[in-house]
Amino acid sequence: MSARPNPQQATLTLRPMSVADLDTVMAIEPRAYPYPWSRGNFTDSLASGYLAWMLEASTEAPRRAERDTECLGYYVAMLGFEEMHLLNITVKPEAQGRGHAVSLLNHLAERSREAQVHSLWLEVRRSNARARAVYQRWGFAEMGVRRGYYPAAGGQREDAVLMSWRLNQESLGHALD
Repeated sequence: MSARPNPQQATLTLRPMSVADLDTVMAIEPRAYPYPWSRGNFTDSLASGYLAWMLEASTEAPRRAERDTECLGYYVAMLGFEEMHLLNITVKPEAQGRGHAVSLLNHLAERSREAQVHSLWLEVRRSNARARAVYQRWGFAEMGVRRGYYPAAGGQREDAVLMSWRLNQESLGHALD
């Protein structure tokens, strides 16, 4: 049995997600959300060429010539006309609160700037105060509400808060880094 990477000694890397990563992603997704994306959602996103990246921590494996690697989080985003739409951003529950969401957002901002888009959009559950706070600190503004956007308990629906962030040259490299 291999040891998990120690976050203090780990090297963090971002790499493109592939279909081969879906077992790992699907081990995280249902632990992170009460209404997770399906394997089909990820498969379709990859097949459509959406941006899909994984954040990994790796450490030297003692007594072996390889590295232990652990997925800490991932995102999926869709490029549109002059905008990027963040469809899914997930940090493994036990890795939350360590700035990994900000690392993923910074990476997405870099990819968005390379694609010459002007804004980044997302929806977030109205009840997800923690995520909304991260987005607001990062510079996202609340632009509106999508009524009944998300499934909720008991067959109900939950509103999504629509948020947007305008890209500019000064916006990369936030104080949250």
